[in-house]
Amino acid sequence: MSDESFYLTTPIYYVNATPHLGHAYTTILADTMARFQKLRLGPERVYFLTGTDEHGDKIAQAAAQGGETPQAYADRISGIFQETWKRLGLAPNQFIRTTSEPHKRAVQRFLQQIYDTGDIYFGEYGGQYCFGCERFYTEKELQDGKCPDHQTAPTFIKEQNYFFRMGKYQDWLIEHIRHNPDFIRPERFRNEVLSFLKDPLEDLCISRPRTRLEWGIPLPFDDKYVTYVWFDALINYISALDWPEGETFRRFWPSVQHLIAKDILKPHAIYWPIMLKAAGLTPYRHLNVHGYWKIEEAKMSKSRGSVVRPLDLADKYGVDAFRYFVLREMTFGLDAGFSEEALVARLNADLANDLGNLYSRVLKLIQRYYDGKISESPGGGALADATRTAMVDVTAATERFAFSEALAAIWNLISATNKYLVTNEPWKRDPGDAQTKAVLFNAAETLRAIAILLWPFLPQTAERMLQGLGISEPIGSIRVEEALSSPWHLASRQWQVQEVQPLFPRIEATAPRLKPAGTGAKPAPEKTESTAVPESVAEQIAIEEFRRVDLRVAEVIEAAAIPGSKRLVKLRVKLQNEERTVVAGLKEHYPPESWAGKRVIMVANLKPTKLMGIMSHGMVLAAEDEAGRIVLLTPEAPIASGSKVR
Repeated sequence: MSDESFYLTTPIYYVNATPHLGHAYTTILADTMARFQKLRLGPERVYFLTGTDEHGDKIAQAAAQGGETPQAYADRISGIFQETWKRLGLAPNQFIRTTSEPHKRAVQRFLQQIYDTGDIYFGEYGGQYCFGCERFYTEKELQDGKCPDHQTAPTFIKEQNYFFRMGKYQDWLIEHIRHNPDFIRPERFRNEVLSFLKDPLEDLCISRPRTRLEWGIPLPFDDKYVTYVWFDALINYISALDWPEGETFRRFWPSVQHLIAKDILKPHAIYWPIMLKAAGLTPYRHLNVHGYWKIEEAKMSKSRGSVVRPLDLADKYGVDAFRYFVLREMTFGLDAGFSEEALVARLNADLANDLGNLYSRVLKLIQRYYDGKISESPGGGALADATRTAMVDVTAATERFAFSEALAAIWNLISATNKYLVTNEPWKRDPGDAQTKAVLFNAAETLRAIAILLWPFLPQTAERMLQGLGISEPIGSIRVEEALSSPWHLASRQWQVQEVQPLFPRIEATAPRLKPAGTGAKPAPEKTESTAVPESVAEQIAIEEFRRVDLRVAEVIEAAAIPGSKRLVKLRVKLQNEERTVVAGLKEHYPPESWAGKRVIMVANLKPTKLMGIMSHGMVLAAEDEAGRIVLLTPEAPIASGSKVR
């Protein structure tokens, strides 16, 4: 086996606030990548770091407002982060805190080292300072004279401080980025950094006088000053590995990758590589940058009162449903809109219907026909080929943090398995027929492969799937290439399928939704089981209930894709003389350019709801078969828009 290792870090989260969706998203991304690399390399070759950043102006101010000492305040908030990650099933190798003594010693050693080489000097500087960001801004960086993040006017401060000679290394950094195209990815952020570096790089103020800030790490060469919070925080990535002499540092630093949101691009893409260069250390391998979650088209922000709490969603819908939504909904590097309606739509369509129904259908048939026992059957045919294709596609996408693409590849395998069952119809066959047994064994073996591929993304669900199949081998001990490169060769000769429990109960469409923090929450919705095997009819309703539904013919005037969504399309439809906006979750089956001029059937009196920030006034109807094929419901002959369906 090679000596390859993998080291991945999240930012360390500032303890001026408790965890929100943005914090959770970054950490779920990292947890997913770490789990994937454990399947690829083995758990002993993977190191996943997260933690909390606990010094600076804002922490001292927040502690004072709450009547706490800064240390007591940091202890409390850091504890909330640790408990939140535990409840979300996140499993870092280490949770670092910048108030720990080993980190403080590493920061002071790092500072002393570059001070001794002459790259830190004493001087005076005046500039526009944002207390919220705890940094100086140039006039070019401000937006209409305000901090771009907090939308507040900065304060002009002039004082004596210590400065780091960043400008000295500007040409080196430009050349390094140009000669290493994937140093910063996606490419748009690499281009953004190179554009910023076209202007002369100012030296970085790396201290704050203790006359106005006590809560920080004292400079080793002048204890009248404390370390600038960013300079302190960035060093956590090496202090966590026992830099400079630690064996963990020697083993994992050469493979380091950082994962951040785009709002902290500059410190990680400019400050940090120059700091490493000045200290004689090798720069990181990749800086991976993701976008923002937006609430009603604006960046989620504590200061703006639009914050979604991850535990609220995980408690209501389940940890894996929450993980699936954030991993599938956001294209890595781009912004995405958050709505609870979209989360429920994904849960019902992808998890309860596609995956949950497949799993229940296969296991129930095995139980019904063979008392839960099924023996190995030769050959996987098309499903073996589909599994190999999925493994290749999932691996390629995951290496780029393109988790939405990776999940789409897994869902292609789920769809292929559903189609395989519909084509072969084992529920209509004689259980004693060898072909029936082969079909169900192949489907069960594909479920095993799906579970292994899903483990990095939905760990609890993957483990439940394997347990249901009667496989007790821990997923963490499986190497993905060995398990899936030649499907079926590692399958047990006889499985004992367990009693089927639904993976994801459906959520009623009328269930109340959570609101962003600060607006109050409503009680959790009732859950109903998803149908596991083909049924002839659903629950019966009275004719009076049906008559309340106003079905109309609508003409689609135009359609457009919704940025950040792979499933939703925005339609402008005409009902007689009235025009409406309707959001349909059919983009994967009917692309925007295919809609104009179509006459469709829609529910015209559905209560308006907001999807991806767009108010939808109705629902377009479509039919879906067991293979997942979706067809629009349309009139069989031309008829005026607005006509009532009877």
